[in-house]
Amino acid sequence: MAKKIYVGNLSYHTTEDSLRNAFSQYGEVASVNVIVDRYTGSSKGFGFVEMATDQSATAAIAGLNSRELDGRQLRVNEANEKPARDNNRW
Repeated sequence: MAKKIYVGNLSYHTTEDSLRNAFSQYGEVASVNVIVDRYTGSSKGFGFVEMATDQSATAAIAGLNSRELDGRQLRVNEANEKPARDNNRW
């Protein structure tokens, strides 16, 4: 089962390809998503990587947390699911 990983403190120049290359050392990468501003298209400095197995995700978190990528020290940990929003906010 795939496990989603949060990657923070990304350089604004980090691409999905460079992130995929860093994580692929630890196993099969199912998906990579660098979050960008919808209006400017610029990176927001964080993203998500989904690893194919729990074991590769655990290894990637241990191996890449606090490691430098593109001049920035990464913050890597297991992603928390976003709580469901209440659409009845009024």
